[in-house]
Amino acid sequence: MIDKVSYDCEVIHQDIVDKVSGLMPESGEFYQLATLYKMFADYTRLKVLWTLSVNEMCVCDLAVLLGMTKSAISHQLKSLRLTNLVRSRKEGKVVFYSLADDHVRDIFEKGFEHIHE
Repeated sequence: MIDKVSYDCEVIHQDIVDKVSGLMPESGEFYQLATLYKMFADYTRLKVLWTLSVNEMCVCDLAVLLGMTKSAISHQLKSLRLTNLVRSRKEGKVVFYSLADDHVRDIFEKGFEHIHE
């Protein structure tokens, strides 16, 4: 139950407030979600994610395709890896990157659906 403090509201539907309050995620989960969305708020990371949604690629392939340096691509991939949006696999000396799972693809596709409606 929300503490009874002075609010500048004339009507409070306490049953609804209590219900929603009981369902609200912990603050830490909101922080994690905000961090996730920050990863989607960068133009370059979005291009990397879109590319990896089509096919797994190595750093050099991504650099050529996106017109960036290997260092710049690696920096973005590190951020995406730390937030569990991409994963890597090694084949000999070459490291290939792909989306971490279908949830990432779903988030990405929903975003495009929204901007196209």
